[in-house]
Amino acid sequence: MKNELLKTDPLIPLKAFTDARIALGRVGSSIPLKETLEFKLAHAHARDAVYSTLHTEGLFESLKAFNLPVLHVHSKAVSRHNYLKRPDLGRQLNEQSFEQLAEFNDLFDVAIIIADGLSAEAVNENAVGLLQLLIPMLTAADYKVAPLCLVEQGRVAIADNIGFALQVKFSIILIGERPGLSAADSMGAYLTYNPKPGLTDECRNCVSNIRPQGLPNTIAANKIFYLVSEAFRRKLSGLGLKDNEGLIGG
Repeated sequence: MKNELLKTDPLIPLKAFTDARIALGRVGSSIPLKETLEFKLAHAHARDAVYSTLHTEGLFESLKAFNLPVLHVHSKAVSRHNYLKRPDLGRQLNEQSFEQLAEFNDLFDVAIIIADGLSAEAVNENAVGLLQLLIPMLTAADYKVAPLCLVEQGRVAIADNIGFALQVKFSIILIGERPGLSAADSMGAYLTYNPKPGLTDECRNCVSNIRPQGLPNTIAANKIFYLVSEAFRRKLSGLGLKDNEGLIGG
């Protein structure tokens, strides 16, 4: 029976390597009922992820282990509805948050920002585990880490405002990625050298799909640390900075 299936659909062996919906089979001219129901369930999970919220109390407790100040800041988006309708507001800090950050004017190297993005649940599940590996790497390499920032209703570019306010040389934002129909728990890390308002996406590097079924924390932390080190060495990030780790002459 298995050999017969392989003959009719050569994509079946690829299912072991991806969560994407391939080799679904069919019943007449339609896909099987089981696959239809699983699609609807995944769509529901994706919608739930978009409206999920940061577990701020739990994150605060977990982040205390790093012996760094933890700041709770907010974008100019006043609600989730406002955030989804006005992406520009999610990229800007509100005035109270700027005043809060202004109290910290030490000479920091790296700011780490944790934002809900389009899937707070992804951040709730993955951020602390990644930081447990990444922060010791940064401190062992003598990078001075700024206060950790928890951001509600934040988008990627809000890290430019936070990094600029803290006067850091480098920003890392961990943020929930747009949930797909097979990865509602995917977190991304966006890295920017010399962050400041007005930067656009070509100035950043991205390490994507950080989650247990995607890019594991160990690999993600090593990749981020490599990019941080190269960014400081070359004084840039974005299109000019490639992930050449492990390549001959890289």
